[in-house]
Amino acid sequence: MLADFEGLRNASLRYLTGHPMDALLLLSCTAEALLVAWDLPLAERRAQVEELLPYGRFDRSVYRTLKELLSERGIRRAELSGAFPFPLVQELGQALPRTELLCRREGIDEELAELRSVKDTGELEALRQACSISNALVDELEALLAQRGEASETELALYLEAQARARGAEGMSFDTLAAGPGRSFAIHAFPPYTAGSFGARGLSILDFGVCWEGYRSDVTLTALRAPLSRQQRQMSEAVAEAYELGLSLVKPGADPEQIGASVDRFLAGRGYPMPHGLGHGIGLEAHEAPMLRPPRPSGPAAGRPNALRPGMVLTIEPGAYHPEAGGVRLENDLLVTERGAEPLTRARFLRLGG
Repeated sequence: MLADFEGLRNASLRYLTGHPMDALLLLSCTAEALLVAWDLPLAERRAQVEELLPYGRFDRSVYRTLKELLSERGIRRAELSGAFPFPLVQELGQALPRTELLCRREGIDEELAELRSVKDTGELEALRQACSISNALVDELEALLAQRGEASETELALYLEAQARARGAEGMSFDTLAAGPGRSFAIHAFPPYTAGSFGARGLSILDFGVCWEGYRSDVTLTALRAPLSRQQRQMSEAVAEAYELGLSLVKPGADPEQIGASVDRFLAGRGYPMPHGLGHGIGLEAHEAPMLRPPRPSGPAAGRPNALRPGMVLTIEPGAYHPEAGGVRLENDLLVTERGAEPLTRARFLRLGG
């Protein structure tokens, strides 16, 4: 059993049912699905399940929904998503002493993360469409900056969303990050965008993605406005080389953690140790398995594959940051194929004149 509500988001619900959000799913061992939906009319149109119930029947309470479904249907053994809060699971166990409840770190969430890491034909079609829109927006952005020279961060962020929606996208994958030269030193600038200038002299970073039928792109480009300092040139050269190294290592059977470690060592050797992972899987979420980052002492994270497989879609996004010089990052989305990496997006450095 899993749920997707405010404060308890779980994209696996959409993966399993087609329903976008705000529902609870009970999936039996015979593959019969019961969906308890807050927006029943929407679920009737979009969900692919055997049975639908209104969330209002249970006073819109996750606890009451779980308790009554398990009790009414005589379920004596159930596995709950590890995302459910511990107090809720504990209270549920006390209310249903005859029902064995499993709520594990390595449980259904890990299984679903593994399943979702390899995309089927329909998922790849949606991802390709999201990436296609992203490519068009990158081209338009480059033309706009070439013509105007500079624009405000806010103008660019809102322009991208308007153009994405005009092309049929559900929206953006996440809040667009637009950081001009004075803010690009941050990995994720805060706030995501301001009235400040983007494209002025120095380094400006733009990180955005487009959502199409739930599936998300994720790209980052850096605008380089000449003249650049020696350090800014060195940073951009290091990131460009790191990107090519990462791209060359993406192939079936490769260990994603070792790919991340290799690029991390390269950038550290150039004097710019990377403060974030090299990349991550994308799909119904902007960040999902596999993760391309060095191994952690605590061991592998739940659902993290230890080898790349054809059908996985992931990003590589090396970056270098300096409090005075600013930041450089380059990110594209790649499909793992039998032959290696197929780039789905074409984000790049935008080299602007002085």
